Amino acid sequence: MITHSSYVVEPWRLRETELSLDVLAQSESVFALSNGHVGWRGNLDEGEPHGLPGAYLNGVHETRPLPYAEAGYGYPESGQTMINVTDGKVIRLLVDDHPCDLRYGELTAHERVLDFRTGVLHRTAEWTTPGGRAVRITSSRLVSLTQRAVAAVVYEVTPLDGPAAVAVQSELVANEQLPDTGGDPRVAAAIGSPLRPEEDFAQDTRLRLVHRTERSGQRVGAAADHLIEGPEGTLWSSQSEPDVSRLTVTATLEPGQRLRLVKFVAYGWSAERSLPAVHDQVDGAVAAARSTGWEGLVAEQREYLDRFWACADVEVGGDAQIQQAVRFALFHVLQAAARGEERAIPAKGLTGTGYDGHSFWDIESFVLPVLTSTAPQTVASVLRWRHATLPAARQRARQLGLAGAAFPWRTITGAECSAYWPAGTAAFHVNADIANAVIRYVTATGDMEFARGPGLELLVETARLWRSLGHHDTEGVFHLDGVTGPDEYSAVTHDNLYTNLMARRNLVAAAEAAVRYPERAAELGVDDEESAAWRDAAARIAVPYNAALGVHEQSEGFTRLQHWDFDATSPDQYPLLLHFPYFDLYRKQVVKQADLVLAMLTCPDAFTAEEKARNFAYYEPLTVRDSSLSACCQAVLAAETGHLRLAYAYLGEAALMDLENLEHNTRDGLHMASLAGTWIALVIGLGGMRHHDRPDGGPGALGDGADPTAAGARLGFAPRLPEPLSRLAFTVLVRGRRLRVDIRSSTVRYTLAEGGPLRLLHYGEPVTVTPSEPVELPVPPPAEVAEPEQPTGRRPADRLGRLAAAGSDADG
Repeated sequence: MITHSSYVVEPWRLRETELSLDVLAQSESVFALSNGHVGWRGNLDEGEPHGLPGAYLNGVHETRPLPYAEAGYGYPESGQTMINVTDGKVIRLLVDDHPCDLRYGELTAHERVLDFRTGVLHRTAEWTTPGGRAVRITSSRLVSLTQRAVAAVVYEVTPLDGPAAVAVQSELVANEQLPDTGGDPRVAAAIGSPLRPEEDFAQDTRLRLVHRTERSGQRVGAAADHLIEGPEGTLWSSQSEPDVSRLTVTATLEPGQRLRLVKFVAYGWSAERSLPAVHDQVDGAVAAARSTGWEGLVAEQREYLDRFWACADVEVGGDAQIQQAVRFALFHVLQAAARGEERAIPAKGLTGTGYDGHSFWDIESFVLPVLTSTAPQTVASVLRWRHATLPAARQRARQLGLAGAAFPWRTITGAECSAYWPAGTAAFHVNADIANAVIRYVTATGDMEFARGPGLELLVETARLWRSLGHHDTEGVFHLDGVTGPDEYSAVTHDNLYTNLMARRNLVAAAEAAVRYPERAAELGVDDEESAAWRDAAARIAVPYNAALGVHEQSEGFTRLQHWDFDATSPDQYPLLLHFPYFDLYRKQVVKQADLVLAMLTCPDAFTAEEKARNFAYYEPLTVRDSSLSACCQAVLAAETGHLRLAYAYLGEAALMDLENLEHNTRDGLHMASLAGTWIALVIGLGGMRHHDRPDGGPGALGDGADPTAAGARLGFAPRLPEPLSRLAFTVLVRGRRLRVDIRSSTVRYTLAEGGPLRLLHYGEPVTVTPSEPVELPVPPPAEVAEPEQPTGRRPADRLGRLAAAGSDADG
């Protein structure tokens, strides 16, 4: 869409200059607004036309049976699907009795602008009815980042060429008709009419609906109130029925006169609270929003985002598309998490029902690293949600005959929802991904209350799973057999390297945390023998390596498998999982997404520079990137191994995943992990940021009173800028310090914008930055290296050639 003729590249906004029905569904995703609790897709105010109507509440779902052709022990019995809840953004318009449907009459102008600095979506349209009357429609919409339950719309109508009888219908509508989702397993399973009515209300300008899901038993309430401005004679009335509560405002307007409606909407839900309690909750929230007023909500939103951008902005010189894309990405990642408050972050946030609204391991591994460095308070919330699901994870482990906790591959509530066990149950690495997020968060923030509470328990229970899942062979080597790593085209393998290295980090961190907090560890039943067993398993864990090839193996024996026949695979046969049986994929050397390459990103000190170069060169021709998670990882390792042009190409793919609909499913919602991957490719890739392990191989998690100027928090940078990027500047938060990194082609400047002295590594050499003395150091020129090949037809689009053809703005 960023290259669609209707879209303009701007540094702080996403602008659509005309309504294009061919990308309507995609536009609803990219213009979606959310705060992590409430989500509104970017549908047109009038409700139709639409691609996929959507209003979502984080955690509200319906359950459904999971059918099996052949049942087996341990298979999950039911799935969970995020549902479209009561839609409060609908404001229908009739002009001289003609419904405003932009497919009819003549649309002479239409523009939508999403402002990343204000968090407000603005719209302007000029429409001539089939009867010949022209009107101007303007609207502004927000989902509040400060008032968790609240969203609001300002809607205005002005006749342009003569008097017009105008009727505006502001609605709360439940059980909207949804389009057929088709057969793509990545798309949400449709559940028709999931909400059962319990209460409907309309009085004066106030509306309310309360419903309950039939199977999951969740009560959902929505309330609205309005402010009306119009000429003398403006009238309004309200009515309600089980699935619709409506305020109708009528006025006869002369040219230049305006009818203005301000709509405040509030949501609430609970699986436990009574109908009166939910009723009162939404009424109270909407009253508070009305008291704040539209201008007050906008001011609060701008203040919140000003604070965020001061800590999170990334400046890119030389590529205007990437500059817009990284701010678009950061804005949506923040929206997905800002007010989640101990709820999951779905894979597509609250922008659509893709992947059934489930949360996966990619939240901990891709989204949380970004938030840890930019908005760490949101990370604690997500990890507390994981902690709250420990009972379900423990129960799942018992069911599988294991100790500790087995966290689900995909879920909303904490129960496993994957009906395909090789890619679900066997993907135990999710445990280590969660543990690593705990380590990362505690290291970056020094939140010792979290560390000795939920953090310790998460580390202990995940470590217990590894010790019970694995075994020592006759030579004492510790193996993890029958697991699925990040690459879903290689299932149920032995000693997946990513899984083993991440499990090692998990085991060491759990043992160290138990020593650090002995009383709490004792309460969890940890004794010296168990802690020693964790350390022993970590020290002896298997690291598959093919000495003849000089490369690490993705899993034991992977390099001896037959290579996939890429030359015989046509471009329209990707993604492969939709055109070939898993059986065929599993027994060939073909990689869906970065796996061993991801291991080198997350555990950089487990490999030498030479090993990284050889590994990257070997796995690059095998990786088809049938997952949106892959490009950013490959960007990082391409940059580290000297392939800057390739890193730049992968950065572009990650950054434009949704803006160009590269996976062809942006209509179902945005890819939160790939959006986060834009920051990862820039900051960790081109910026060369790493959190290094200690010399003894420990993860570098800090204990009570530790100082980030010490070697324990080994934050390092080794920046590399490809042509034509002239500048990359970003801010990261480290233990209350705000570090600004400003990279040019030959120098980098480190500045402490807030906080005390910080010791870091610059190309491996220690440097101390103080608030009074920024440090400017040279960036060595990159070495000349030959680029590796990619699978036939899967080379990423070259950004240098693309920019030359487009004549991109060199100032970014």
